Amino acid sequence: MKEETIIISLGGSLIIPNEIDISFLKDFKDLILAEVIKGKKFVIITGGGKICRKYQEVAKEIGTPSNEDLDWIGIASLKLNAELLRVIFGDNANERVISDLHDEISFEKSIIIGSAYKPGQSTDWDATVVAKNVGARKIINLSNIDYVYDSDPKINPNAKKIEKISWAEYRKLIPAEWNPGLNSPFDPIASKMAEEEGMEVVIMNGKPISDLGNYLNGEKFFGTIIS
Repeated sequence: MKEETIIISLGGSLIIPNEIDISFLKDFKDLILAEVIKGKKFVIITGGGKICRKYQEVAKEIGTPSNEDLDWIGIASLKLNAELLRVIFGDNANERVISDLHDEISFEKSIIIGSAYKPGQSTDWDATVVAKNVGARKIINLSNIDYVYDSDPKINPNAKKIEKISWAEYRKLIPAEWNPGLNSPFDPIASKMAEEEGMEVVIMNGKPISDLGNYLNGEKFFGTIIS
């Protein structure tokens, strides 16, 4: 059986929408372990979620943090989420969380949990860096959004969903530069690298979890493929 390595950027909005979503995490664990049995390997990068934003908001209300200060708070929150994922997967995951995803990575187990290393980068960038590092061709961006749209659906009720799009066309839809507050399905710097490396990125909602299983098994799913 040929082993395939897949990168999942697991949005903090799924881990901690308000409180820790235990039901989602149980379902996510079960699905990933079922795919491991089929021969797949995974690197899972965690986001920060609502707890990250709460800490950042308090920092801004009481102090005068720089973007780098806010990034360090974000890194701390997603490291906490990463350790939670590592423990949840137990003996199926490498025994330590990988912070610097440029490092040489050894798959002692079929699942590696990654966090973040330094300010000035997004989890999209981290996912793309580790994909290049391990030779993975697919990145799944799992969050609470269903598709990429041709405009912001929160502003434009007539925004049209996109099921498949080229990197060139996708990059026309998003800003050219990244900043810590950027709201984009996949950030512009990570997008440039993913395009150069010929990677496929999938934007999809983590709920229902069966959709992730459908994609992993080549079946119909709801989401956007960028390639």
